[in-house]
Amino acid sequence: MAYQNITASLSPEDVQEIKAAFATIQAKLPFLVTLSVEERRKLFKMGDKSLAFVNNSLTAAQTNREILPASFDLDEFVRDYQLATTLTELLIGLRQLTEQVDDTLMAVGSEAMGSSLTVYDYVKTAAKKTPGLKSLAQQLGDRFKAMKSKPAKTNSGS
Repeated sequence: MAYQNITASLSPEDVQEIKAAFATIQAKLPFLVTLSVEERRKLFKMGDKSLAFVNNSLTAAQTNREILPASFDLDEFVRDYQLATTLTELLIGLRQLTEQVDDTLMAVGSEAMGSSLTVYDYVKTAAKKTPGLKSLAQQLGDRFKAMKSKPAKTNSGS
């Protein structure tokens, strides 16, 4: 859907239902882990190219069980592979949803900022003639003070 001005809202009930859906997802995935940076660094990574390798290895293991040691847990390998492919499928859907939420947040945030800038312009103009608006104009203008006080970047070494 092409972006247009967003006119929407979420009721408190909808927000609660969405949060409940998140809780349901987490409850259905009780085995999820959180890895440290070091743990992530040390683990093998299974990307798209590796998926074919793992699939072929699984087929080789299933058709040649006699070459594997008795200690090799083929059932666990099958479960790991099946869970990895299922989680990959779910992750694709979650990433699409996250991207849509992120894009919508960016768009509606931009709309809110645009409206805020319009209000700020009106307040600044009215503050010149309307008593009591000067402090409000200054308060709204605080948003831009940090931007103006930053030194301009120079290209040293050019």
